Amino acid sequence: MRVHPTAIVEDGARLSDGVEIGPYCIVSAGASLAEGVRLISHVVIMGNAQIGARTVVHPNAVLGGEGQIRKSEAPEAKLLIGADNVIRESVTITAGSRKGGGVTTLGDRGYLMAYSHLGHDCRVGNDVTLSNGVQIAGHVEIGEGVIMGGLAAAQQFSRIGQYAFVSGLSGVAADIIPYGSAIGLHARLGGLNLIGLRRRGVARENIHALRAAFRALFQDDRDSFPERAHRVSETWPHVTEVQHVAAFILADNKRRIAPLRSRGGNIESED
Repeated sequence: MRVHPTAIVEDGARLSDGVEIGPYCIVSAGASLAEGVRLISHVVIMGNAQIGARTVVHPNAVLGGEGQIRKSEAPEAKLLIGADNVIRESVTITAGSRKGGGVTTLGDRGYLMAYSHLGHDCRVGNDVTLSNGVQIAGHVEIGEGVIMGGLAAAQQFSRIGQYAFVSGLSGVAADIIPYGSAIGLHARLGGLNLIGLRRRGVARENIHALRAAFRALFQDDRDSFPERAHRVSETWPHVTEVQHVAAFILADNKRRIAPLRSRGGNIESED
């Protein structure tokens, strides 16, 4: 364990073997840094933040501060960050809130680029990439493997399904289905994230089934959206990716799912 003489580590902070704390960092009494965590310099770890093993935090990041809420009173609120994350310059992640369950979570192997922000009570899965300046409001759920382009944003309580792609400068105001590719000021689906599916090694027959399910969901409006979701689930019961999409839609029938950009939208999108 190496702590630079200019760093401030409050009594009570828990530091595991191999932790490195660089110049002018501040670590609060309630913080916990797992083995191999590295704070490069000028990093502030506040409140009850737990940083997972081998996570690297770059200068001027602030992790675990109070949620940005008027009358925020949750001294017991937590921030839980998994292992092997890279958190770049000036990233901010706030702890949970009393009304939101009290915990903000970031999974393993995330890559959060400079100036990105995760709000209170967010739940973020493994292998997520947030590009420069991405802004995530409170209570947002982001699934495993999601990629968001630079300066994209998501409004509070929205959901972004696993392995979806959100284009830079897009604003997520409705739920983005798993494996979807979304673009626009108020993001709409441009199609499926085919590049991401291929990079993950998803079988060709599964991709074909997912394309067909996508058409059935978004280009056939003869019945309700939940009914279409049930139908694609029953049509392709053994295709994992189709089941992910159907379950995402059916988890809450009252939620709004981002539509296609246009009636004739290109559902073979590789953006």
